[in-house]
Amino acid sequence: MRKLSSGGGWQAIKYTFAKGRQAGGIWKLWKAMRSKNACKTCALGMGGQKGGMVNELGSFPEVCKKSLQAMVADMQGAIKPEFWQTYSVAQLSKFTPYQMEHSGRLTQPMLYERDANNYRPIEWDEAFRRIADKLKSLPADDTFWYFSGRSSNEAGFLLQLFARIYGTNNVNNCSYYCHQASGVGLASTVGSGTATLVLEDVEHADLVFLIGGNPSSNHPRLMSTLKHVRRRGGEVIVINPVVETGLVNFRVPSDPISLLFGTKIATQYVQPHIGGDLALLKGIAKQIDELGAGDVKFLTEHCDNSEAWLAHLRDLTWEEITTKSGVSREQINDIAARYAKAKNVVFSWTMGITHHAHGVDNVQAIAALAAMRGMVGRPNAGLMPIRGHSNVQGIGSVGVTPQLKQAIFERLESSFDLKLPTTTGLDTLACMEAAHDGQLKMGFCLGGNLYGSNPDQKYAAAALEQLDMLVFLSTTLNTGHANGLAKETLILPVLARDEEPHPTTQESMFNYVRLSDGGPARLQGPLSEVEVIARIASDVLGDAGPLDWRSMQDTGKIRDAISKVVPGFEKIETIDKTKQEFQISGRTFHTPVFPTPTGKLQLFTHEIPRLKGESNQLRLMTVRSEGQFNTVVYEEQDIYRGIDRRDVILIHPDDCRRLGLSDDQQVEIASDIGSIRGFRVREYADIRPGNALMYYPEANVLVSRHADPKSKTPAFKGVVVDVTALSAAPA
Repeated sequence: MRKLSSGGGWQAIKYTFAKGRQAGGIWKLWKAMRSKNACKTCALGMGGQKGGMVNELGSFPEVCKKSLQAMVADMQGAIKPEFWQTYSVAQLSKFTPYQMEHSGRLTQPMLYERDANNYRPIEWDEAFRRIADKLKSLPADDTFWYFSGRSSNEAGFLLQLFARIYGTNNVNNCSYYCHQASGVGLASTVGSGTATLVLEDVEHADLVFLIGGNPSSNHPRLMSTLKHVRRRGGEVIVINPVVETGLVNFRVPSDPISLLFGTKIATQYVQPHIGGDLALLKGIAKQIDELGAGDVKFLTEHCDNSEAWLAHLRDLTWEEITTKSGVSREQINDIAARYAKAKNVVFSWTMGITHHAHGVDNVQAIAALAAMRGMVGRPNAGLMPIRGHSNVQGIGSVGVTPQLKQAIFERLESSFDLKLPTTTGLDTLACMEAAHDGQLKMGFCLGGNLYGSNPDQKYAAAALEQLDMLVFLSTTLNTGHANGLAKETLILPVLARDEEPHPTTQESMFNYVRLSDGGPARLQGPLSEVEVIARIASDVLGDAGPLDWRSMQDTGKIRDAISKVVPGFEKIETIDKTKQEFQISGRTFHTPVFPTPTGKLQLFTHEIPRLKGESNQLRLMTVRSEGQFNTVVYEEQDIYRGIDRRDVILIHPDDCRRLGLSDDQQVEIASDIGSIRGFRVREYADIRPGNALMYYPEANVLVSRHADPKSKTPAFKGVVVDVTALSAAPA
């Protein structure tokens, strides 16, 4: 398959028309995309009351393939009744993520019982009865509650409140497997776990660091902002072990000049080894210090531990830095020189930074590097974790964490006369381990693919199979509906965001709360998420207590509650009437005063880990393709990398020769916890030698449950693997 020379461009326009045909016509797709609903994919901040394809600055048209893919998936027809009779669970377990996603929309509650071969449809009343009876039969701490970032603030708040009044703090969300290290790292340094800036700040930057991410595939709308930075003469420094096509050159389809001639994105492209980021970040900071380019006044007046931090940098040797990063002193000097001359600098990163056993350390080092020149706590500069799911940040804001923030806890108890549990609660990985040990009996999943997102997938399947009951609220099928099933598994079909009967809200990664109007249901059968949650809560807890659960089917009542208990969300109470979307107060730092105990930015020192693996091994990172979003695979081709299938491992040609491998050869790939046989080698010159790429979630069987102790995020990057040929000649 031919590798493209740039991201976006004419192929993206052609793809739009193809998706329009799938959706029943380009006009039908256009109307769906322009509705007043927040984008269903990434958290960059599109849609809401400005209308679809409009960003938070009012720029139009801002559209990407990810949003088209998600919308067209929701515009599919219903899964036909004969589907469930045709395919047993054993057969469905062999389906690829792509096949599951494209099976159609779920419209009936489905039940699987372990002594049966197939799912069977049941009525909503039976589904509610089974779930309520099970919950009433169990101690609350025998259950866990898992939340996707695609749901609304209202659904997230309501379900976590139900779980806590029911009696458990085993409440967690998908961020524990992606950006939890960002939240913990930022909260420990600047006192808030989200971006310190707004979109307008990024637009005015003259240097953007893009570290450990590939937004050209995963957050394509950000490329329009990077285009603006470059067009104004600004620079973009990309730090990534892989040269990604769209980060070298991108053709923004909505910009005629960019579309015709392309936009060069990276002014400098640096390829550290997988796991070498921490050493590189400290090397840049050390060189800034040696150049005398540090902002000593900022470090002294607005940071704690600055003397220890500078002493730590000065004690590091350049040999340690270059050896552990894989980046030469000359490249580090070049990065530092560009940083030293820039006036407005933004530091952005994704899961190439957080998916390590030292992910929090990585984020703290980024914050410290920004502090070296006072590039946080001022306009047009700051820290920007590029978050994935469209409302993963909002889900966390409204209380979906094992332990509530103290202010939310106190306001919930006082506002509703409640007595909430004070137990520690289990994070996502801890819930999987408790289930595996037989300590949990029931799981409730608000969207997402818990099985597919887990490391050590054989372990994950075994853990979920220990449960008595597993409940999913879903719009379409995923691999988690056929693998790791409980003794009794229920799939409840719910409405997509733009089909909700009542308005809902979402929060962007820039701390901006958007209002989605909802719209007419496309199919008969699915219910709104809040209706399902309110009905189950009413059946379990009754309506005679402090909350009338049945009335909570109205999202306006949920927003009333959110406005009373979640700091910064006071304006949400009237958002459906005023239509005034808003920035959450106290999170954007345009002055160097931070909500830490001392009001200062906190600096941390760390030991730099050695690079993993021996000379005959490879460091592996799992990645998404251009045709997927999180665990959902919309297209099996990865056109930006020129890869035509997903059962592959991408290896540099030098490593292929060193290991005696050849292109298209079938191999066995083994880590310390699992192996995969029969995947094919793809020689890939754009990856740094000594490292390898495989697609997520297919490669998760190789990823151990070893997690960052500070954030509990598993290390999906830096997995050491042995690759051996299954045959001497190419298959």
